[in-house]
Parts: sequence; C-alpha cells; structure tokens
Amino acid sequence: MTDLTHADWQARAAVFRPETHHRIDGAAHPGGGAVFTVVSARDGRVLAEVARAGRAEADLAVAAARRAFDTGPWPRLSATERGRMLVRLADLVEAHREELALAISLEMGKPVTEAYAIELRAVANTFRWYGEAADKLVDEAPQTAHDAVALVTREPVGVVAAVVPWNFPLTMAAWKVAPALATGCTVVLKPAEQSPLSALLLGRLADEAGLPPGVFNVIAGEGPEAGRALGLHPDVDVLAFTGSTAVGRHFLRYSADSNLKRVWLELGGKSPNIVLPDAPDLAAAAATAAWGIFFNQGEMCTAPSRLLVHSSVADQVVDAVVARARTLRVGDPLDPATDMGALVSEQHLKNVESHIATALAEGARLRTGGARLDRPGCYLEPTVFDQVTPSHSLARNEVFGPVLAVLTFDTEDEAVALANDTDYGLAAAVWTSDISAAHRISRRIKAGTVWVNCYEEGGLNVPFGGMKQSGHGRDKSLHALDKYTDLKTTWIQL
Repeated sequence: MTDLTHADWQARAAVFRPETHHRIDGAAHPGGGAVFTVVSARDGRVLAEVARAGRAEADLAVAAARRAFDTGPWPRLSATERGRMLVRLADLVEAHREELALAISLEMGKPVTEAYAIELRAVANTFRWYGEAADKLVDEAPQTAHDAVALVTREPVGVVAAVVPWNFPLTMAAWKVAPALATGCTVVLKPAEQSPLSALLLGRLADEAGLPPGVFNVIAGEGPEAGRALGLHPDVDVLAFTGSTAVGRHFLRYSADSNLKRVWLELGGKSPNIVLPDAPDLAAAAATAAWGIFFNQGEMCTAPSRLLVHSSVADQVVDAVVARARTLRVGDPLDPATDMGALVSEQHLKNVESHIATALAEGARLRTGGARLDRPGCYLEPTVFDQVTPSHSLARNEVFGPVLAVLTFDTEDEAVALANDTDYGLAAAVWTSDISAAHRISRRIKAGTVWVNCYEEGGLNVPFGGMKQSGHGRDKSLHALDKYTDLKTTWIQL
C-alpha cells in the first residue's frame, strides 16, 4: 500500500501530463489530427485531448500487428523469451504503479488507493503469471499405429483485437493481452473512450519492456469508429471484448459481415447473492453484500446487485446492509479516506438515476441513498431498495452502479428460480452452513462462477466468464489460452 496522502495525490494530479497519442508499431503516433476530450469523473475538468482513432488508425495498427506476426520475431521467439518480456512488463507496471493508479482514478473515478492496491496488483500479477506460464505448456503426441506419428500442437492464431471497458481499464486489458502475447499472437488494444490514458501509458511501458514493434499496439477512440473498424477488419483473426451485451451483439454482426473472425464476449451481469437462514455468519454475509455492490461504485459486471435473502432473516440482513451503506464515505477518489469515488461520467450517472426513478415508480421501497451529491463530479449515494419483485426493472436490468435490489424467498427451490430468472449468467453466491445445500444450489445456478460463503474470491489459476447473455469464453487461467490458439494435427507416416 502506498503511503501517499490526499495532499500528495492532489499535487500529482495538478501536474498530471498523460499520454495522448496512439502507440503503433513501437512508437507514439499522433493519428490523423482528430481528437476527443477526456473529462475527469472526479471533478469534471478536462484531463486531455487525446488522438482519436478512426478507420485509418485502426488500419495502421492492424497492419503493424500483421507484419509483426507474419514476418517479425515475436511468434518465432521461444516461449521462454516471450515469457521473460512479459515478466519485464510486469516489473515496469509495478515501477510505475503510482502513475498508473493516478491515471485510472482521474479518468474513471475509482478511489486511487483501490486502483493502486487492487487493480495494479492484478495487472502486474497477470502479466507475470502468463509470462511464467508461457513455457510450461505441452503439446500432445496421441498413440498411433507403429508406422505413424501424430502430433497435436497449439499455434498462435494471429492478430488479436482487444476492446475493453472503463470500469477496470487495465485489469480487463491484461486479462486479454497477456495470454494473447504469451501464445505468440500480436495485439491491438482499444480502451474505452472514457479511460484511454492508463492504456496508452501501458502501451508505452510495453515498448520499454522490449516487445518488438507492432506486437502490442494501443489506439484510442470511440466504439462506433475505432471499435467498429476493428470488428470489421479482415486482418483481425480474433476479437476479445468485455462490455455491454448490446455492443457484444454488434461485434458478432461485424464478424459475420467480415472474415468470420472468432469473437469472445464477456458481457453484463445481474448476479444473485443468496443468503440462507443457516449462513455461517449473517453479519459477514451482510457486510460482504454491501462491499460487493458498492465496491468500485457498483460499476462491476459481477456486482451482487440482487440480494436474495430468506424471509426469516431478511430484516436482520437488510438492516445491516443499510447501516453499512450509511457509513460509507463518498468523495474525492484521491482521498485515501474515501470508500466510494465518482461514477465514470455525467451520462452514466444520469442512466443510474433513471433506474432509481423507475424503481420508485414501480413500487420498490428506498431504504437509503438514491441521490447524487451536491458537488462537482459524478457522485451518487450508496442506494438500497427492498420490496423488489421479480418483475421490477431493478431486478432484471443491469444498473452498473451502487444500487442494490433486495428480494426475499421462503424455499430453496424459490431461491434457485429467482437466481436463474435473468438473461444473464455471470456470477452468483450462496451463503449456507449446509455443504450439501451449497453443492445442490451451485450446480443448479446457471452462472460461470458461484462463490460459497464469500464473494469475488479467486486467483489467476481459475477461469472467469459467463453463461447465457453474459457471454462465452474465459479469461484468466490456462483456459484463456484456448481463445488465442489453433490446434493443428500433424500426421507423419513412417
């Protein structure tokens, strides 16, 4: 944990000079002259005018990645050499941890201490994990007749475009970039237009780490221009996307309309957090429910936004969640004492406010919060609604903000039915002391991850991804490598 004070971070913010050019073919690139404005969620001030990528810049970046893959050294290096460079990049992320944390906090509103202690730790760990795993993979030699040899080898698929969101701008990038690079692919990264500054800095660090030109390119721009250009590009072999379900549909269409590139999607969620009356610690369940929905301002695809609690303990649990929400300090993300920072933009704050207004109109009961703070920036009180029904909009739609919907149940079957009554299937949790119930319920819930008596726990050695309209494919673990490799069979007749 950094020991920088509020005044220290404010002083650094006052002299913050971000990267504003694309990183293409191993160098800064100003683009064609078009720019877009990056506004700080913290106070609404302009952080930078950043080069704006369109089709021309996407073409340049993809061409650089194509050359680097087809004729450059990267895919032909030993896996050990590629791994060493990824570990070197991890070291540079750690060396520039404060600078990166400041960029993330200013551009998207996350408390800087969380950016430093949680996000940047995850980013460095991801590049190091895949760097160390790169030369640990093995190919196959299936048994054949005595007069033949069969080999099954993994080969890098080619050029990967990674389009990532603003809520965890570098974590989501690392989850895609690191395994793609480890396999020998080359990458074009497009960060969200709200949070390009940290990604452009990461691109500079990748060049400093010694990655050959064209191996890792970063272009900044808006989805309908730069994102669409990558989705339709005939020289992109794989597109990996984390973001909304609506945009995920666009990428599938782009694939169909171009070269049928593989598209791996990690989309939204409406995750249920089920509390049974025999939970081992109801106070811990309530505290974790509050932490989960208010961490990162609720801007998290796995956020436990539906608290499903048994009616016999509902009052106790919900009262504890409400009490915890009222103690949270919402404020300047550069203040180490802040618990919850700013939402990413004024438009997103208005979207969250519209969900709150709809919940009130439909008859849900507001227990706490619901109002924006009267200060510059995009701040909202931690918000809890109970008396929510399965038909309410708040129980069905992803809010992506610090807004909790509480529903009650009386039986295990009812809890499972409520949990699965959603288009999404990203994550879920179950709180119980009955190991049999934990297994039964976990198996019945349609979700990519189910936590038992905890939330958001795990490591890089386990996969992350969803079911249903939360997408497909997996980030993290060795399974992520499947997205960026082809299996080749070589049959040798002796």
